[in-house]
Amino acid sequence: MSDNLHRSTGRPGTALARARALPPWSLLAAGVLLGGVLGGAYGGLRTPQYSATSYVVAVPTKKSDPAAALGFAQAYGRVATQLAVLGDAQVWAGVPVSTLRESVRAATSPDAPMVAVTATSERPDLAADIANAVSRSLTRHANDTEDSTHVELLQFSRAIEPTEASSLSAGVTGLVGASAGGLLGGLALLVRPRRAAQAPAAASVPGPATAVDVHGQL
Repeated sequence: MSDNLHRSTGRPGTALARARALPPWSLLAAGVLLGGVLGGAYGGLRTPQYSATSYVVAVPTKKSDPAAALGFAQAYGRVATQLAVLGDAQVWAGVPVSTLRESVRAATSPDAPMVAVTATSERPDLAADIANAVSRSLTRHANDTEDSTHVELLQFSRAIEPTEASSLSAGVTGLVGASAGGLLGGLALLVRPRRAAQAPAAASVPGPATAVDVHGQL
């Protein structure tokens, strides 16, 4: 009975010995497979996100020059997501300011006096409405100070309802997960316990001859 119990429990270190016996590529394969499955599941279960972008352009008046318009465009890009602009935009967009802060991003170009207002939402129509509402509010606030800045902000292009999601698809997230899993598998391979080198057999040294053997040789 004790022999059966000993066989069922196994010897200590058996799991470690089996891990050492696995081929090196098994860790890489397991990492790639697990990462691909997790990444694909994340992309498939995540709610798609849609992005829409509207553009406004800064135009100098007769009392200003293009360089001033470019400088003010950079400034308008920084204030596009501020509370003063979003507070008015929430009325036209029909969403609270907190939603606007999370979904709206503004970008400018160092070469053109233009501001791009991008909104992201789970609904494509709402993404376009938010982008247009923020652009409208920004234009109004900028033109209130036109007499002092000598720069006018005009609507260049309205945001349209997107037809495709801007978020990553399940295939792309699966590839990203597989790449990350392969990287982790490679790191695990570097720290993987290796088999201990077999110690060389000690050379046999003949023992001292006994007195009987010496006497017989003589």
